[in-house]
Amino acid sequence: MAKAQPSAGRPRPVYLDLLAIRQPIPAVVSFLHRVSGALLFLAGIPLALWGLQASLGSPEAYASFAAIVAHPLAKLAALGLLWATLHHLFAGIRHLFLDLHIGIALAPARRSAAVVLVLALLVTLSIAIRTW
Repeated sequence: MAKAQPSAGRPRPVYLDLLAIRQPIPAVVSFLHRVSGALLFLAGIPLALWGLQASLGSPEAYASFAAIVAHPLAKLAALGLLWATLHHLFAGIRHLFLDLHIGIALAPARRSAAVVLVLALLVTLSIAIRTW
């Protein structure tokens, strides 16, 4: 039976501490793109459909919906869904450009990832200030 060859270089770690590994900004944007899509699918669509049903059902159902939406925690949840929508939109546009081989070099990819993060936060903040 052949003996395993030792690996050249540093010894491998026993375990990986995934929270201690610092990811590059394009990886963070890509991960948040997936998270925002899942959040919109699992929470955004059901809440939007519930709001539409309540607004079209009866005046009492709409009044109940309006009272729930006026609560500060509901506004905070709506703000989170707004961020998820904007981040998913901007990151999707970025991924579309990457699929077209525009900005795939390291420096432009990092720059576009930073733009996506900042733009989503700034637009969310500006809409929150105007509506709250």
